[in-house]
Amino acid sequence: METIHPLSPSSTLTEEQIKAEQSSFISKVYGWMSIALILTAFSALYVASTPSLIELIFGSKIVFYGLLIGEFLLVGYLSAAVARMSSTTAIVMFLVYACLNGVTLSAIFLVFTAGSIASTFLITAGTFGVMSLYGYFTKRDLTPLGNLLMMGLIGLIIASVVNMFFQNDTLYWVTTYAGILIFVGLVAYDTQKIKELNVIGNAGTDDDRKEAIMGALTLYLDFINLFLYLLRIFGKKRD
Repeated sequence: METIHPLSPSSTLTEEQIKAEQSSFISKVYGWMSIALILTAFSALYVASTPSLIELIFGSKIVFYGLLIGEFLLVGYLSAAVARMSSTTAIVMFLVYACLNGVTLSAIFLVFTAGSIASTFLITAGTFGVMSLYGYFTKRDLTPLGNLLMMGLIGLIIASVVNMFFQNDTLYWVTTYAGILIFVGLVAYDTQKIKELNVIGNAGTDDDRKEAIMGALTLYLDFINLFLYLLRIFGKKRD
């Protein structure tokens, strides 16, 4: 596959400059994703270690589901309206979303041991790193795989919603392993997609920063979902 990267109208960059700009852009994507993961982790740890917050959030369905709805609305608005907002606004919304996600994810510290959460995080980080590197360097067009994975993701969401009512153990484990496979594949696909959609020649601009934030959001969501599915297998529940 010959990779064709979008160019700004005024771009007169050499191939070496294009590669350097591309590498810098991907570094910014990973950087913002890492910052978001750190904020999520600290938010989750803080809430889990504060009994009053635990009682407030998980003792009231209105508060808990209100936070979940707020998360969905926030990330939905960011994805839909990013072109119309400044990069500063996009950054703030992304980081606020990461913090809110940490607040709701603090529940895992109430269910699983800290040691199993930490080991699962490391497993997730290693898997994510390998697949993201593959997506970045492979010459193979992953678009057909991406289309298949997106269809699988839709099926996974439907099956997960259905199992919320039936609580079937077999379906639970089927969705667990399917979820792992889907998000492992999406890490590679999304990395390649982010790399190829980067507009070459606009480094340092407001649009460039927004591109990096949206790329970071995509990979952040892949990482979090992969982590949660792996936690089903490697997480050890508290006594």
